[in-house]
Amino acid sequence: LLFLWSIIVSIFGIGGILGSAGSRYLTVKYGKKKCLLGNNLLMIVAASLLGCSKVAQSFEMILIGRFMCGISAGLSAPLHHQYVGEISPKKLRGFANSTSSFFWSLGKAIGQISGQRELLGTPSLWPVLMAACGFPALVQLVTLPFFPESPPYLLMRKEDQEGCKKAIRQLWGEGHHQAEIDDIMKEKAAMKNTKILSVLELVKEPAFRWQLFMLVILTSTIQLCGINAV
Repeated sequence: LLFLWSIIVSIFGIGGILGSAGSRYLTVKYGKKKCLLGNNLLMIVAASLLGCSKVAQSFEMILIGRFMCGISAGLSAPLHHQYVGEISPKKLRGFANSTSSFFWSLGKAIGQISGQRELLGTPSLWPVLMAACGFPALVQLVTLPFFPESPPYLLMRKEDQEGCKKAIRQLWGEGHHQAEIDDIMKEKAAMKNTKILSVLELVKEPAFRWQLFMLVILTSTIQLCGINAV
């Protein structure tokens, strides 16, 4: 039983690795908005499996649901940063990207508080707690269609300059936005001369060895700094 619950807990991280590893391919092929919409559907299906596991008396549904939640979380982490950063005006970009860290921490806090025995951590209500992850996904699934695709994606990947201008006007209002479009074109020109490294190539590249080492150490030690307890 201990082994089974250990697998259920850790399989979330395995799904997260797979989701984050496939995020670049999916965003290039389908765009960030479509990927986020598909990711919301995945989370809703996972939440349904988790919520119905007790009625079905199936621990396998918990296992599969946790795995799918991990894939969804792994996808959403880079997708959210990229999409929010690209649709925000330059002066608000830093603030918009910082909100994700706040809501990650807020979600963890709400989960910890809701899981207390006095609230949803009871024998009858724990399926509701497990399925709660589907609610934010449902909200985004309903509201995201009203937002345009990322302007840089439209211009750099689809080469749709009119679509890019329309998306910018919808996001930032009417006005002169040629400077932002010129910045995207400069980025596109710079990317043509830049080789995109795979994960294996990045690990083997000596020029990035220390940066990669520092990031791995920092990310690993964050789990030990007491942030979850706080």
